[in-house]
Amino acid sequence: MLVFADVSVVRGGRLIWSEGTFAVPAGGITAVIGSNGSGKTTLLQVVLGLIPVASGHVRVLGEPPGEATAAIGYVPQNYVAAAGNAIRACDAVQLGLTGDRWGFGRATAPQRARVEEILAAVDAGDFAHRRLSQLSGGQRQRVAIAEALVSRPRLLILDEPLTAIDLRNQREIVALLARIRDEFGVTILVVAHDLNPLLGVLDSAIYLLDGHAHFDTMDEVVNAELLSHLYGTSIQVVHTPQGDLYMRSI
Repeated sequence: MLVFADVSVVRGGRLIWSEGTFAVPAGGITAVIGSNGSGKTTLLQVVLGLIPVASGHVRVLGEPPGEATAAIGYVPQNYVAAAGNAIRACDAVQLGLTGDRWGFGRATAPQRARVEEILAAVDAGDFAHRRLSQLSGGQRQRVAIAEALVSRPRLLILDEPLTAIDLRNQREIVALLARIRDEFGVTILVVAHDLNPLLGVLDSAIYLLDGHAHFDTMDEVVNAELLSHLYGTSIQVVHTPQGDLYMRSI
């Protein structure tokens, strides 16, 4: 799904990270992790074709960055601010199909049916005609995901999707991501500050450490020594009697 070959990125004359050589397989959920300022958002911008690399080569869905954007769904961290609070949930999702045209009344019957279908798929049908300003954080995140999915992307990118929502909604959004992966066959790339809510569904991680971009399976990444180095604080990896994992700072 993603191929990086000896990639480095420079912004404002400063090297952000380098030596990015890895391939992210299709069909899984991959986290993008690192300390604040390590270049997580920069990596997303590279994948989306918004900034060029200083060296190396990147392929996204087999194409150079920016040439496969129609097959990428993107949920920004500031989704509601970008969409506008006054817009209805169903209209916001419709923009995922008709956003290149002015107004909301131009959707065809099949497009309107697709909007209803995807809203139902993310359990947002009950509030489809409410304004975003009337929705909870968890409900707005479902609308954001629906808008990103409505055009049937092959790659779904989410920037901090669990920020500012409560624990119950975090669990529900994580379960929704796993369902999207399984039912829609979408590869998911998710920037995450806290891995704990996502540990049960992640397959792998791109981690930015010591100015370099790395990639590995979660079995290798969920390592107390590596995570302590990554976050700059002592991290303990705890195994529960039920076989679950979680991380805690000590």
